[in-house]
Amino acid sequence: MNRRDALKSVALMMGGTMIGATAILTGCAPENQIKDLNFSPEDLAFLDEIGETIIPTTDTPGAKATKIGEFMQMMVKDTYDAEQQQAFIDGLNMIRKEFKAEKGSDFIQASAEDRLAYLNGLQEQFKNSGEERKPIIINMLRDLTVLGYFTSEIGATQALRYVEVPGRYDGCLDYQKGDKAWAI
Repeated sequence: MNRRDALKSVALMMGGTMIGATAILTGCAPENQIKDLNFSPEDLAFLDEIGETIIPTTDTPGAKATKIGEFMQMMVKDTYDAEQQQAFIDGLNMIRKEFKAEKGSDFIQASAEDRLAYLNGLQEQFKNSGEERKPIIINMLRDLTVLGYFTSEIGATQALRYVEVPGRYDGCLDYQKGDKAWAI
């Protein structure tokens, strides 16, 4: 299964609720997009650090090892419409500004604990806002990180159990506490 097929499968499993899912499922880029949308190397490093905060390195590599920033850039440029792209850019700028005001340092230089506390605070703000399915930055970042990580080679082969060529079907496998989920 190639990466595009894996993305389609994940989007279908999520019920098409992920932002950009229409473009993934149809294979067509949205008609209305920001022209010449580019991310700087600093933006990609920032996205890598956000991804690493969401899926940190433990006994398996974290999101940064998968170059999650490059994946997020590709998804935002290729699957988001202009409104979603602008919301993503505005959200990143808001995180930079608010984090520095709240913590007194840039996100990239801050401790992992401060980063995580800040992102968890954003998630709580979203939950308590009462606006269902509003595409705010924290959900975009979470969805893109999880999707990019678990469809990457590192995520599929090291964080999940992976069998390159499926063997026989065995619908009744014993679950052992702590077993990894199977890669799709």
